[in-house]
Amino acid sequence: MKNIFIIGGSGFVGTRLIGRLINKNNSFIVSNIDKVLSLAYPQFTKIVDIRQFNQLINIHKCDALINLAAEHRDDVTPRSLYDDVNVEGARNICKVAKDKNINKIIFTSSVAVYGFAPLGTNESGKIAPFNDYGRTKWEAENIYKEWQSEDPENRTLVIVRPTVIFGERNRGNVFNLLKQISSGKFVMVGDGLNRKSMAYVENVAAFLEYSLSFRPGIHIYNYIDKPDFTMNQLVGLVNKLLDRSEEIKIRLPFWIGFTIGKIFDALSFLVKKKFAISSIRVKKFCANSVYESAIDKTGFVAPVPLMEAIEKTVRYEFIEDHKSEQVFYTE
Repeated sequence: MKNIFIIGGSGFVGTRLIGRLINKNNSFIVSNIDKVLSLAYPQFTKIVDIRQFNQLINIHKCDALINLAAEHRDDVTPRSLYDDVNVEGARNICKVAKDKNINKIIFTSSVAVYGFAPLGTNESGKIAPFNDYGRTKWEAENIYKEWQSEDPENRTLVIVRPTVIFGERNRGNVFNLLKQISSGKFVMVGDGLNRKSMAYVENVAAFLEYSLSFRPGIHIYNYIDKPDFTMNQLVGLVNKLLDRSEEIKIRLPFWIGFTIGKIFDALSFLVKKKFAISSIRVKKFCANSVYESAIDKTGFVAPVPLMEAIEKTVRYEFIEDHKSEQVFYTE
């Protein structure tokens, strides 16, 4: 029986991961450390802020620490929170791992460390983050690498860099796109030929569980579920699942969409209010984000094919009635 501490387990990925681990015939003892109570698993949760090292006393000797905690939204204020949580939090976690003689850390980083990456970027891709989220995730990775290097024969570090994660009950960018499509008012910005790598939440949780078996060393993996759809293909697929025409009726050139985003940026600054539309979100929507991964070499097989994952998500959110279920707000 393995004793696992999950840091930031009250969120979207953590809730799935805890659910997987506790259903493994008593193979795991799970503890959740988070600044908010897990509504799904309150019995496993201790309220802790990883920015405060003295609050981490709830962590004791265990088989692995899995860090899911992060500041990640595009509109975080103050911006210093990125460093406080992502970077200083990593330092605190490494310190407690040293103090409690914990030799395995699994860290969820992000493909954001690559910035606007070339098509097919793999784990050896150039590090070029374009925002504070990507920058601080990369800095955190280096802090964990330093921790592992202090005792490389005994310490295991797994760094997982997922692309955009979606799934049932998530309220991030993918959900917002699906919601716009389901409303029948979707507007395509750009030609729609840009491709997007995606990751289904259940598959990400499954890989984190799988990585608990990794041996000492540093293991770095992008996480992507294949194939990569173009925006045109994704929109057509969702419309088909909703029994609608796959045709995209309204399109705007990129420069018009980007200009509209800039107008909302200025308006947000003037009225001190955050809007769903911004120039960076338009830019991200129209960019290619296609990644490759070496995960296949580990023997891992994702439990849910991507087409099935999209269908499950669309059905859950826009066909079935789940209004009483908890939802998770992310980017």
